Amino acid sequence: MIKKILLLFFLSFFLHAQEFAVVTKLNSPLSFLSKAKVKMIFLKKQKMSGNTVLVPINLSPTNKVRKSFEHTILGMSRNRLKSFWTKEHYLGHRPPLTMNSFNSVLSFVKKIDGSIGYVPLNEVNKEFKILYKWEDQ
Repeated sequence: MIKKILLLFFLSFFLHAQEFAVVTKLNSPLSFLSKAKVKMIFLKKQKMSGNTVLVPINLSPTNKVRKSFEHTILGMSRNRLKSFWTKEHYLGHRPPLTMNSFNSVLSFVKKIDGSIGYVPLNEVNKEFKILYKWEDQ
């Protein structure tokens, strides 16, 4: 009986969906974004919102949250995204800035107007505005 309970506990832990959020600073004029808008911003197809210059921030390529973001939000594999940015490079477009940690992303977002980044939902506090949420299992 105890083995069954422990097995159910571990299965529920591993099968539980992780939640993530695209965030900006609390006093930003940005508000809720659709998945399509988030994709446009991170592929730098939309660079402004009103008078605000948008500054998307990525996590490092090996980060699990970034992998979820690329798959779920951008709908692109790592190789497809590399190919996309190689082509964009020749058009004079650069990919989003990259930060190594959730804390780095949040610190940058808190200080720079128009910046947006993505982190696990449990990292978000009252200093940030959630623009979009998604889950990954």
